[in-house]
Amino acid sequence: MRKRTRAREFALQILYQLEMNPGSREEIKNSFWNQNPEAAEEVRQFAGSLVEGTLTHQEEIDKIVTKATENWEIGRMAVIDRNILRFATYELLFVQDIPPKVTINEAVNLAKKFSQEDSGKFVNGVLDKINHTEKVRYAAPAPNEPPSS
Repeated sequence: MRKRTRAREFALQILYQLEMNPGSREEIKNSFWNQNPEAAEEVRQFAGSLVEGTLTHQEEIDKIVTKATENWEIGRMAVIDRNILRFATYELLFVQDIPPKVTINEAVNLAKKFSQEDSGKFVNGVLDKINHTEKVRYAAPAPNEPPSS
C-alpha cells in the first residue's frame, strides 16, 4: 500500500477515535501510534498533518460540507463518511501539492472500504461539488496578482 494511502487510512481512524472518545487529543493520538508502531515516519507526518489541519479548520469545513450536501446535516451523516469528507475537504482546499482527482479518488476508495455500500458515490459527489465550487476561493493567487478579498 502506498504511503499516503496508508496515512489517509490512519487519519480516518484517528479522527474517528477522536470523535467517538471524548478525551485528550494528545492521549488518543499517542495511543493510536503506540498501537501502530510499524508506521513509517513519513506516514505518521502526513496523517498527523491531515488530522491537525482538519481539526484546525473543522468549523469552516463542516459549513462547506453542509452547503455541498444541501439536504444533509453533518451530524446526521455516518461518522466514517463525515470524517472522510472532513479530511478530504481539508486536503482539497488547503494542501496545494496534491491533485484534486487524487484526493477524491483516495476518499472514495476509503468510503468503499470502511463505510456503507453507497458511501463511495456519496463521497464522490460531495467532494466533486466542493472541488468545483470552493477550490477557487482557496487557490493561491498568481505570482503577480494581488490576493482576492
